[in-house]
Amino acid sequence: MTKTAIVLFSDPKAGSEEALGRLFNALFLTYDLKERGQEVALIFQGAGTRWAAELVKADHPAGPLFRAVQDRVTGVCGGCADVFGTAEEAKATGLPMGRDLQVPGVGGVISLGDYLVKGYSLVTF
Repeated sequence: MTKTAIVLFSDPKAGSEEALGRLFNALFLTYDLKERGQEVALIFQGAGTRWAAELVKADHPAGPLFRAVQDRVTGVCGGCADVFGTAEEAKATGLPMGRDLQVPGVGGVISLGDYLVKGYSLVTF
């Protein structure tokens, strides 16, 4: 069985169709792999941590798809959320906050290296 970690770096503050397109494609791939019974993890990293608070809004166009794959979200990067000012909003979503790798000057972040060591392929959007 393949294992895939999908990492969303896209920034909703960009306000561009490209940013929204990256979000949708990350969700599409997560959904596709989930439906195939594959092991898949969705991670919000960097400026992508801003998506967490957006996706839980009832009227967000990606909301239904997000809810279909929400059980595959393994984390919102805590250190990234701190840096990008989204920690409180991300915590309020109830999604897990990852802080497993301590990085000087940033604090705890999600270790993408752990996913590689565990045999995951990384796909970034």
